[in-house]
Amino acid sequence: MKRVKIEEEIKWILLVSGIFICLLLTGCKEKSADYYNNRGKANTAKGQYNEAISDFTKAIEIDPEFAVAYKNRGIAYDAKGEHDLAISDFTKAIEINPEFALAYRNRGFAYGQKGESDQAISDYTRAIEINPKYASAYYSRGFAYGQKGESDQAISDYTKAIEADPKFATAHYMRAFAYYNKRDYDRAWEDVQKAQSLGYQVPPELINAISKALGREK
Repeated sequence: MKRVKIEEEIKWILLVSGIFICLLLTGCKEKSADYYNNRGKANTAKGQYNEAISDFTKAIEIDPEFAVAYKNRGIAYDAKGEHDLAISDFTKAIEINPEFALAYRNRGFAYGQKGESDQAISDYTRAIEINPKYASAYYSRGFAYGQKGESDQAISDYTKAIEADPKFATAHYMRAFAYYNKRDYDRAWEDVQKAQSLGYQVPPELINAISKALGREK
């Protein structure tokens, strides 16, 4: 009887251990997707895009609904100049999470890299609809409008970017450039000074051009 009891206790211990290991492995599986995603972001920051793509791919294999991993892999592809692959990943991220404003913004940037300004503007607009205070999306849409020669729209978006983030130095610089193109030199000069005060290194060519237009050359 005693031996039977010991055998039953051993079976119970093995059963409990098996359940514990199963739960542990399941938990590790969930963490593994995050682990690979985080390592991928670190590799992206170091410019190691192939390694980053490999990590994000592993994260996606573990969790096929990991929208952030698709977005991050898209960023790595875009950095490599593989814009179509980037757009595909951003699109997948949006399919998983239709309210993913950052994925729309990134896809817009990829379209812009391909010279498809209208598609880019559409994506930036959707990002702004989701997040009306998305300074980077306003800035990017302004840049796209500027590429199309629509300076008024560009200025409007740069202004909204600055309203959302008053320390957005690059937006001040780009608005200065847009004002310069419209020959509104006083406002261009104001933005140049503001951009400089925020630490932005404004190209001397623009400073000299505005100074010359205002008759301030030394």
